[in-house]
Amino acid sequence: MTKKRQLDFEGKEIDVRFDGRLCIHVGECGHSEGELFVAERQPWCMPDLVSKAEVREIVERCPSGALTYTDKAGTPETAPAQNSLTVACNGPLYLTGDLEIEGAEEDMPGVRFRAALCRCGASENKPFCDNSHVEAKFEDPGAVGAKGPGLNETGGKLGVEMRPDGPLVLTGNLSIRAGSGRLAWQGEKAFLCRCGASKNKPFCDGTHKKIGFKG
Repeated sequence: MTKKRQLDFEGKEIDVRFDGRLCIHVGECGHSEGELFVAERQPWCMPDLVSKAEVREIVERCPSGALTYTDKAGTPETAPAQNSLTVACNGPLYLTGDLEIEGAEEDMPGVRFRAALCRCGASENKPFCDNSHVEAKFEDPGAVGAKGPGLNETGGKLGVEMRPDGPLVLTGNLSIRAGSGRLAWQGEKAFLCRCGASKNKPFCDGTHKKIGFKG
C-alpha cells in the first residue's frame, strides 16, 4: 500500500472522510455543483454548506471509494442493486456493488461499494489503480466482445480475488459495461486481465505467464 493520507471533515449531521490512498483525481467531487467541495478553499470540504442528502449523493459519485461519509443519524451507505464493472478507456476497471475485495484494508470503507481497479499492471497500490496507466502509456479503448452466459439476478456479494502474478477473479453476479457505456457481458465468474498485455481485454488470456508478470 502507498502512504496513508486520510482527512476528516466534520459536519453537524454528517461527516466526510477523504482517503488519499485511493484517490485517482477523477474530479466527480470537485466538479459537483454547490459548496460541498471547493478547490483551494480551506477546508476543501464543508459538509454543513449543503443538505445531508446532497453530501451522500455527491460522495457516492466517487468511483474509487476515496470519499466516504458517516451519517450521524446512523444511515449507512448501502450496496447498489446491481454489481457492475465499467472498462474505462485507457484506464482502470470501475467496479460498483456489494464488494469483498482481497487486499482491501479494514480502514477502507469506500471500497466496500466502489473501487477503481488496476488493469495496466503498473500500479504500486494493487489491486487498486493509482493512475500509473498514464505514465505507462497504457492504451485500450475498453471494447468488450463477449456476451457471457447471462444472469438470473444482478445483486448479491461479489468477491474480488487477485491471483498471484495472474488475473483478477470476480465471483458473483456481474454485469460488465464497455468503455462506450454499452452493457456487454453478464455472468457469475470473470477472469480479468491485470497485467495489461492480454489480447482479449478486459479478459485474461494467459499472457501474464509469457511476460513474467509479477504482482
